[in-house]
Amino acid sequence: MAWALTLCMVELVLAWLAAWRSGEGFTPLRRAQWLQTACRQVTRSLGIRFRVVGTPPTNGLLVSNHLSYLDILIYSAAVPCVFVSKAEVNSWPYFGFAARQGGTIFIDRTRRVSAQEVAQEMARRLADPVPILVFPEGTSSDGAQVMRFHSSLFEPAAATGAQVTAAAVRYESAGDAPESDLCWFGDESFLSHLWKTLGGPGFTAQLVFGEPRVYSNRREAARETHEEVSGMREQLSTVSS
Repeated sequence: MAWALTLCMVELVLAWLAAWRSGEGFTPLRRAQWLQTACRQVTRSLGIRFRVVGTPPTNGLLVSNHLSYLDILIYSAAVPCVFVSKAEVNSWPYFGFAARQGGTIFIDRTRRVSAQEVAQEMARRLADPVPILVFPEGTSSDGAQVMRFHSSLFEPAAATGAQVTAAAVRYESAGDAPESDLCWFGDESFLSHLWKTLGGPGFTAQLVFGEPRVYSNRREAARETHEEVSGMREQLSTVSS
């Protein structure tokens, strides 16, 4: 993994040079494409494989359930996208810098004005040819159920008429471990979970993408996408068993 992370920085420099030579600059699409390449290298180094069902979107708002920080690696490896993330990630060594270079939008939940600023930034970026991925549960879980979706993150898409695509992620261990052992939730520290993941047999992530829809009301969008994601999770569990 250390070699993969080092290579990611080398490729970032090359991506910046290519952007400078093209005269276009490091556009949102170029950032997302660099992040996709980087995350594919890191997932391989961790022994993580992924399978995709459906067609990933190329723009608009992408919403999913949330199991772990690993979701970010997996979704980025599967589709060029940018994320809305909690502000704490911005200060993480290495990963905070990588997130900034990938175009991540950071939200500070302790400041009400931050939510307004994030909504404005999302509305602006929804015009880019790169989907914005959000986890409307607001936190990661053990996967037992999809928690309620907070509707505030749907407001920019509802206000601009941008398409919203529901997606679901499920983990399947290469051994006999339950999905919850791979999830990062509760009081477990980041480093202890990462160390456990590095020492495990690897796993496969299943991703399902729904059809894009347009909503005029954020609460309707939150309710209907929650039902869709929950249904996708149940379908994946049935197929797996």
